[in-house]
Amino acid sequence: HVQLVESGGGSVQAGGSLRLSCVASGYTVRPYCMGWFRRTPGNEREGIAAIYKEDRSPWYAASVKGRFTLSQDSAKATMYLEMTALKPDDTAMYYCAAGPTADCYSPSSEWNYRGQGTQVTVS
Repeated sequence: HVQLVESGGGSVQAGGSLRLSCVASGYTVRPYCMGWFRRTPGNEREGIAAIYKEDRSPWYAASVKGRFTLSQDSAKATMYLEMTALKPDDTAMYYCAAGPTADCYSPSSEWNYRGQGTQVTVS
């Protein structure tokens, strides 16, 4: 089955930047859609970005649009989330995910696969 491993989280001051990476493996056919969601300290879940494997324009949640950039390197089976202008409200556990149960660009979609998460703390 699909395995996802995130990296790149950490602690940063407000206004700073981080880049998250997600390496996918264990699949025969690459998932048609992958994305990122986060879970806040208050346990709120929010889908924040997603992309089709055909590399159409990514979708972003309003809360991150203009600050976060999702990209992918198909040859490396890696997806990236470049996060800039970070705010304390961005503090959360960030998860890489694949195989949405609903539309790829749905902010409420559940996912069939997700990684272990990487913590982002903005102070």
